[in-house]
Amino acid sequence: MLKCIAIDDEPLALGQIKSYIERIPFLELVNACQSAVEAMECVSKGNIDLMFVDINMPDLNGLDFVKSLNPCPMVVFTTAYSEYAIEGFKVDAIDYLLKPFGYADLLKAANKALKQSGTMKAEPDSDIREDGDYIFVKADYKIVRIRIKDIKYVESMSEYVRIYVEGEPKPVITLLTMRKLEDALPEKEFMRVHRSYIVNLSKITEISRMRIIFDKDVYIPVGDLYKDKFNEYVERFYIGKD
Repeated sequence: MLKCIAIDDEPLALGQIKSYIERIPFLELVNACQSAVEAMECVSKGNIDLMFVDINMPDLNGLDFVKSLNPCPMVVFTTAYSEYAIEGFKVDAIDYLLKPFGYADLLKAANKALKQSGTMKAEPDSDIREDGDYIFVKADYKIVRIRIKDIKYVESMSEYVRIYVEGEPKPVITLLTMRKLEDALPEKEFMRVHRSYIVNLSKITEISRMRIIFDKDVYIPVGDLYKDKFNEYVERFYIGKD
């Protein structure tokens, strides 16, 4: 998890950046600041990994603010003025986003920051470990142990997965492919039912219109490529009229 702040003197722009950040699972927004002076106080407390900084701000512009910091967190500049790009990269900015930019642009910049932070440098065999009834995964700079039988379902998010665990209010988010997790889970207990979902078969209580229902408000679709296998599983245990 990268702790970050957003700095922009325009409330609408700041609100948009904030909403983008909150959609990215490996970013934690510590503060949204409307001036570099306000941000300086936040950075001085430490523990900031990444800053999204507007350049053209009153009192202290984004470039001068970044140059004043030692050490300086990773920086992504956000501005409506392309002429600042060269200056931005002179201070080793991770990326330079020209307004107006969308969620995909900010996500791409955030992924660059994550790679540079070193959290994506795990050895191939170190991102998941098995220990009988448990698996171990990396999440938030920690190794988390998850009891396999407590996993309800797994959701893919590009390079990441969300592991939903029974009794836990929030999913475990880890840098992992669905294929690797699928291989680690017992085949008799877990099934890939969609390119984005793996489910614990023992946790299924309702199926409606080829959707698996969890907790009354989570509907997991069964993809076309997985329907035959899933239907075979259901039919093995189905008791009803011929």
